[in-house]
Amino acid sequence: MKSLEAEVHKSLKEFLKQCRKPFGESHLTMARLISHILCLQRSAIIQTNSSISYYGLSYLFPSLLFNRPILLVAPLSIQHNFKRREIPYLRQWLKQHNIIFNETCEKRLNNFHGLLIVSPHIWLHSYFKEQKYLLSNTLTLIDRADHLEKWTRNYLTVTITPRSWKNLEDNYLYFSTLIYKVKSFLKYSISNYSDNPYQQYLLGLEEKKSLLTLCKSIPQDSFLNLVEEKILDDNYFLWASISRQKRTFLIHLSPLDLFSTLSPLLHSFNTIFIGEILDYNKSALIYRKNVGIREKLLCLKLSQNQLSKIVNLYIYDRLPMPNTSRFQETLILHIKKIVHGSYSQLKPILIIIDDIPLKKKVAVSLTSEFGSKIKIEKIKIENNYILISSWKFWKNNQDKLPPPKLLIIATLPFPSLENPLVSSKVNYYKKQYKDWFYSYLLPTALQEMQRSLISLRASKGTITLLDNRINYRSYGKRFLAALQPYVKISYIK
Repeated sequence: MKSLEAEVHKSLKEFLKQCRKPFGESHLTMARLISHILCLQRSAIIQTNSSISYYGLSYLFPSLLFNRPILLVAPLSIQHNFKRREIPYLRQWLKQHNIIFNETCEKRLNNFHGLLIVSPHIWLHSYFKEQKYLLSNTLTLIDRADHLEKWTRNYLTVTITPRSWKNLEDNYLYFSTLIYKVKSFLKYSISNYSDNPYQQYLLGLEEKKSLLTLCKSIPQDSFLNLVEEKILDDNYFLWASISRQKRTFLIHLSPLDLFSTLSPLLHSFNTIFIGEILDYNKSALIYRKNVGIREKLLCLKLSQNQLSKIVNLYIYDRLPMPNTSRFQETLILHIKKIVHGSYSQLKPILIIIDDIPLKKKVAVSLTSEFGSKIKIEKIKIENNYILISSWKFWKNNQDKLPPPKLLIIATLPFPSLENPLVSSKVNYYKKQYKDWFYSYLLPTALQEMQRSLISLRASKGTITLLDNRINYRSYGKRFLAALQPYVKISYIK
């Protein structure tokens, strides 16, 4: 009897030839790996080190040819692409019609055999709200598993919106004065926080006391009961997001540590986690700890040590450190020099700067020479443009943009303490007497760096690093290791 691995390899290779789609050994290797893991019925982590969209067919083929039902958790954007491109061809090629999207009906799923594709929201909702598992005791595959922690935190976050205040005012007229006072106090308190790029603020004890007073005064309200429960939960942190233009604010209560929350769900069935870069190392120790994976599982990281993945690396030395007064002025001069000297041969150019005022200064300085070719965080750009972007914008949109030939990095991607989630996590590590820098900030920065180079490797581009900490801080060697494979160069073309 033909093994699943052999069947998948042969069928996928013929399919790609027939459809004239590009493929390589890594594409087929991943399909065989997933086939093997499905047959073993084991949990596994697969880090592709490449755009996940490129590997879609590599897990769809094994899932459809496997003789057991598969639950695939995938964002709606991925589902849309599947419906439009891959699935119609696969149904015809494999004669497999039992593919269902976002199905929640329990009756229809009884004795289901095929591929059930659901969004992260439906998957989490079935567990946390409906207290049941979709296709229990079956194999689950999570696409874009890089975002599992963010999906769960967003789903479990309780938010007090302007509509929430309006509902309270309408439903509890007797307490209208108290509701107005609490709302006004919170609005005044939040508006007095110093401005930051995120427009998000970690709230303190006074804001907590104010909300608790309101919750205890109206104990019959189910929403306020939930708010009170989360405020008193040490694992939740209270923060606000504001729109200064609209003069509105939102109050959020979000979970910090998700290990105990996600662990029961992830241990109810065998799960394959697939993502671009889930962790900066192969064993994914930090990722497993963050999402609640207790068991030992197979950890695979597809190799980047190929000639096609090597990038050029140029590191500037003897520049001022980012926390010094001379850094911004020197940085702008060096960026102008690099762009002016390399633009004729290396384009498009990407400049990553997280500091918003500095980002605008660099844009103004370059616009005087390159005019409309300078763009700040725009999706629609041409191959001859120069894009100035934050780490977050580039990470989220690099699949939609032309691969840069030159990447200029102003500072290493350490998370900002102005972000409420970051500052809350740092406080969490401090309370546990853990080294918050080496346990949280540094691993996060290393992972961010690796993720942001995926597109650059495809274009065999050049990295120019202007943060001198990589030369003179003990953790600099870790960043250099995370940048592998690269060739260090002494000048830029």
